[in-house]
Order: sequence, then C-alpha cells, then structure tokens
Amino acid sequence: MKRYIVQDAYHPSIRNWLQKNWVHFVHLAGLAPLTLLAWDALNGNLTINPIQYLTQRTGYAAIILLVVSLVCTPLSVVSGWKRILTLRRPFGLYGFFYAALHMLIFTALDFGLNIPLIAQEIAEKRYILVGAMALLLLAPLALTSTQEWQRRLGRSWKRLHRLVYLAVPLAIVHYAWAQKSDIRQPLILGVLVAVLLILRLPVIRRGIEVRRRAWSTRSGDAIISERHTSAGGASRGE
Repeated sequence: MKRYIVQDAYHPSIRNWLQKNWVHFVHLAGLAPLTLLAWDALNGNLTINPIQYLTQRTGYAAIILLVVSLVCTPLSVVSGWKRILTLRRPFGLYGFFYAALHMLIFTALDFGLNIPLIAQEIAEKRYILVGAMALLLLAPLALTSTQEWQRRLGRSWKRLHRLVYLAVPLAIVHYAWAQKSDIRQPLILGVLVAVLLILRLPVIRRGIEVRRRAWSTRSGDAIISERHTSAGGASRGE
C-alpha cells in the first residue's frame, strides 16, 4: 500500500513541474545546434573546410526549427492540446536566428562583406537568391513576433505572419538546390511541409476538429459506461 501512496504523491509533482516548465525544453532544443557547433570548434572537428561546415550546419538547423514551428498548429488541431501553440513563436525565432547566422557566415566569413562580390554571387546562383528571399520574408515576422506588435498591427498581424507559409517552402527549395546530388532530405522535408500546409486549409482543419470531438465524445461515453458496469457488478458482489 505504501508503494502506491508514494507513486500517487510522486507522479503529480512531476506532472505539475512539467506543465509549468515544459516550454523551457524548447530553449534546450533551440540552443542544441549552437552548443554542438561550439563543441566541434573547441575540439577541432570543423572539417577541412570549416566555413562550409558552419554554413551547412546553421542552415540545416534553421530549416528543421522552422519546420517544427509549422508542426505546432496541426498537432494542436489533431490532439486538441492548445498549449502546443505557445511553442510556435520560440521555435520560429530560433529558426530565424540560425537562418540569420547562416547568412552572416556566408557574407562575413566566406566573402568578407565584399558587397559587389556577394551581389554577383547572389545573381549567379539561384539557390542563394532563393535563400536570401526566404530570410527577407522571415525578418519582419521575427521583428513583429511580440504581443506588443500583435496589438499594434491588429488583424494585419495575422496576415503578415502568413508569409511564413511562403518563407519555409523557399528555404526548402534553397536547401534542395544547394545540394550537389543527394536531395532526399530536402524532398522529405518538402513533402512534410506540403502536408502541414494542407492540414491548415480551413476545410481540412474543420473536418479534423469535428472527428476529434466525435472521437472524444465516444471515448468519454465508453469510459462512463464501463464505470457504471463495474459499479453495478461491484454492488451485486460479482
């Protein structure tokens, strides 16, 4: 009996702690790529071409975090867990941070902030142009991500932040075009992003919500019926 009492007292405390602090795990996930890069730099594991390595790693981190930020809304619709929506902003901001760092490494370390040379490179290589377009679209979203800006812009805020639905696919295209041969990863991410955008369509979203509510109602009715059956059996001494 004591063992069950300890478990009953222990698990709620862990659950309450997770409910209060679970958002902090986003920061652990967001800072993990930077921490790994710092570890590689300290241990001399940046390969024979460290600038290329840093550029690729920061770009990949940016895309993954941006895709994760897009996952939050469909996951909330499917699961009914509204608190997941609070993760969109931090994941999106971390994604923009790595995208900006990706561009900074390209312009400052690779090209020494030589503007004419950078402009020529952008004009000649389409994947750089598309990547720059994605970053330019993400910049105003990051700058206006606060509640203060949401109040200032009103309804325009939501319309502005729909640009993410264009920015992330452009980032995927940038990733695919930057690959020399193997484009399996960008293709997988592209399919995932396409599915996530389809799930956001009002018709699809409403259909999922209706089915989720119906399933929840049936599950609740089944649990109540099972409890009544169990209670009836116990009262008869079965």
